[in-house]
Amino acid sequence: MTEAEDRKPQSDEARGTYDSEITSEFAIPKGLAVPKGGTEAETTSEFAVPDGLDVAHPAAGESEGSAFSTPRTYSARSAPPAFTPPAGIPRVSLTKDVPWQDRMRTMLRMPVAERPALEVAQKAEEGAPAVPRVLDLTLRIGELLLAGGEGAEDVEAAMFAVCRSYGLDRCEPNVTFTLLSISYQPSLVEDPVTASRTVRRRGTDYTRLAAVFQLVDDLSDPEAHISLEEAYGRLAEIRRNRHPYPTWVLTSASGLLAGAASVLVGGDLLVFVAAAIGAMLGDRLAWLCAGRGLPEFYQFTVAAMPPAAMGIALTLAHADVKASAVITGGLFALLPGRALVAGVQDGLTGFYITAAARLLEVMYFFVGIVIGVLVMLYVGVQLGAHLNPDAALGITERPLLQIGASMLLSLTFAVLLQQERSTVLAVTLNGGVAWSVYGAMHYTGGLSPVASTAVAAGLVGLFGQLLSRYRFASALPYTTAAIGPLLPGSSTYFGLLSIAQNQVDEGLVSLSKAAALAMAIAIGVNLGSEISRMFLRIGSAGKRRAAKRTRGF
Repeated sequence: MTEAEDRKPQSDEARGTYDSEITSEFAIPKGLAVPKGGTEAETTSEFAVPDGLDVAHPAAGESEGSAFSTPRTYSARSAPPAFTPPAGIPRVSLTKDVPWQDRMRTMLRMPVAERPALEVAQKAEEGAPAVPRVLDLTLRIGELLLAGGEGAEDVEAAMFAVCRSYGLDRCEPNVTFTLLSISYQPSLVEDPVTASRTVRRRGTDYTRLAAVFQLVDDLSDPEAHISLEEAYGRLAEIRRNRHPYPTWVLTSASGLLAGAASVLVGGDLLVFVAAAIGAMLGDRLAWLCAGRGLPEFYQFTVAAMPPAAMGIALTLAHADVKASAVITGGLFALLPGRALVAGVQDGLTGFYITAAARLLEVMYFFVGIVIGVLVMLYVGVQLGAHLNPDAALGITERPLLQIGASMLLSLTFAVLLQQERSTVLAVTLNGGVAWSVYGAMHYTGGLSPVASTAVAAGLVGLFGQLLSRYRFASALPYTTAAIGPLLPGSSTYFGLLSIAQNQVDEGLVSLSKAAALAMAIAIGVNLGSEISRMFLRIGSAGKRRAAKRTRGF
């Protein structure tokens, strides 16, 4: 064969015979039966249905795999537990004998789809209710409650109660430290209506707070028919009401409160008088600064100077008194222990933004107090005064005198909070009981101050909740002043003072004790209230669901 013939292309038959004789590792061995060929469309994958498994094919034209179609394995007779049970969702009792706080709090803690619908709109105006005006009334009521020191959860419950009383059941209130907002959506196909209001001024007046609670209670009464105009009129009358106590009574109450606090930390009669005079001078200076428009930070700074000046003056006069007790007692009315406890309580109920804002406000007030005290201490050091911060920590056990001082402290605290005269006696007795329990557990029983404070605060919360349910009012007037003797005023002051004097270790220890005491008070009061709701049948709403905010993931 010539070389040209070798270069000629082979025929198709010869080439096929040559390729079929080629063997590779992927070739099918001889003798292995393989089903005849399919095409590429019949190739098997991991998503293919195995042979022998019969699956019902959908009818022609039926959409398969839709997110809205019923699963093939679903049967109405054996419905999975994830769906609504045949008996329906448990109905929430909305009877009149249940306090509206519990009813509204229960509904707020339920998902919107599970809330029971209104049977009859009791307060609806003729025709459709005026939604914008109802929302405006709700925001104005919430503003008064939040400015008066009410907790965020109770403010939301009150706002929800007002909207629901006028037939607006699909509403969502939202409360932060300075902003109130509410949204109402008539139906799933209609646009929502949203309104908001900013809280710019805060003032503690528990008489006004009680009047607002009474208004909300009357609106929630199914037998009462209060129109929007009547509700606006009552709200305007509440705003116009004057404080129950004149200015000179408030100044005297601040002095007596400081004197009682100085007795609790080991002071005598001279310390009582000195602390009272310093506190009254500080109160008058704070009023003068407030009239000039200075912020509260500077008001606290100025008000802290006279008590410190009184302690320095007694030290320079070589009087045999505890100057630290004078300063601590004089500053007790200024230390924002109530705001600290309120911030911790908001954190316990899940309102973390409001809790953080309250705690930041407390920190600024503390800084202002420390600056005022340190200015006077620097002046005293230049004049040759030697103050011992640990002198007031040696508290002698004087049970009868301390119980009397604690009751006087609660009484004057209630006056400063502008409480109703009818509630002053009850809160005074509640404060005496709180200190008696604390003294019996701490001084006599030898328990830690944190555990003793928690138990005493728990009794305060329990008794306060009982009294508030008896009168269908807020629990704040019965608990805030009663926990006055338990507030960590001295520990906080000495901790900040030690840090300012470069004694960081002692200061951190004292501040940690103050934080633990504040947490114990807040948890005790909150737990006492929750126990009264769960186990007492007086005005109880039965079992209510807890706030399911997270499940750990």
